[in-house]
Amino acid sequence: MSTPQSSSLPQIMTPTVFPLAGVLILILSSWALSGLDASGKWIMGFGVPLLVMCWFRYVVHLVLVLALVLPVKGRKILRSSRPKAQILRGTVMMLSTFSFFSALSYLPQAEATSINFLAPLLVLSVAPWILKEPPRISRWVAAGVGFLGVLIIIRPTAGLHPLGVMFGLMTACMFATQFIATRRVAVDNSLTTLIWSGAVGSICLTIALPFLLPAALPVLKELTFFQWLILISTGLWGCLGHLLQIQAYQRASASLLAPFVYLQIVAAAALGWLIWGQFPDMFTWIGIAVVCSSGIVIGTLEWRRQSKAGA
Repeated sequence: MSTPQSSSLPQIMTPTVFPLAGVLILILSSWALSGLDASGKWIMGFGVPLLVMCWFRYVVHLVLVLALVLPVKGRKILRSSRPKAQILRGTVMMLSTFSFFSALSYLPQAEATSINFLAPLLVLSVAPWILKEPPRISRWVAAGVGFLGVLIIIRPTAGLHPLGVMFGLMTACMFATQFIATRRVAVDNSLTTLIWSGAVGSICLTIALPFLLPAALPVLKELTFFQWLILISTGLWGCLGHLLQIQAYQRASASLLAPFVYLQIVAAAALGWLIWGQFPDMFTWIGIAVVCSSGIVIGTLEWRRQSKAGA
C-alpha cells in the first residue's frame, strides 16, 4: 500500500548528508511502493482474496524488516514508549490497506493513488480541532482546492466505478487518521513504528487465516510459480519502499523532499500503463495536477512559517 510519503514517516529525522541522494532514494521508494500496489492489484486479478493477499503483504514485510533491523539495532528497537498508540496506528493502517486494495480492484492505479494525496490536506484542514494547531485559512483553501482536483479525477464522465471511488475516498480519510495517529508515536524510532505497524497487521490476519484459507486454497493451488513470486513480492516491495523512505528523510529535509513525493503518481501511471494499458486522460491529469499543486503550495507555506518561527 502506498501512502503519501511525506506524512507517513513516524517522526521528522534530522538530515545528515547528501540531500540529492535523499531525493533519489525517495524516488526509488515511490517506485517500490507503486510496485507493491501493482503487485497486489495484479495478483487479486487472478482470484487471490484480498485478506489473503494482505496476509502475505504484512507477514513477508515483517519478517524482512526484522531480519534487516534486529541484527543492527538489537531487541531494544522493538520497545515502544506508547504501545497502545502503536496498536491503534497499526490497526488504522491495516484497515486503510484493505480499503486501498479494494479501490485498486475497481480503479486504475494512477487514479486510486492520486485520490490518496487528498489525505495530507484533510489533516491540515482538521488540525485546529484534532491537533490543537492554530486555524489558518490557507490550509482550508488548500484542502478545498485539493478536493476540487479529486472531483475532476472522479467526475461522472471519467467512467470510474462508483465502488472504487467510494473505497478511494474512504482510504484518503483513513490515511488522514493514520497520519494523526503517527503524531502520537513520534517519540519512538521510525524503525520501531515500522515494525509495530507490520506486527499488528500480521497478528490480526494470522488469527483470521484459519477462516480465510478454506475458500482461498483452491485459488492458491492453481497459482503458477511466477504468480507465487508476485504474491510474495508484495511484502518485499512494501519493506523496501518504507525502508528507502526512512533513508531518504535521513539524508534530506522534508521541505526539500515534499515536491518529489508527488512523483509517486507518475510511477503509478507508468505501471498502470505498462501492465494494464490504463493511462489517465487529459482531464484526469488536470485533476492530478490540481491535487499535487495544492499540496506543494501549502507544504511550502507551512515550511516557511516553521522556518520563521524557528528563526
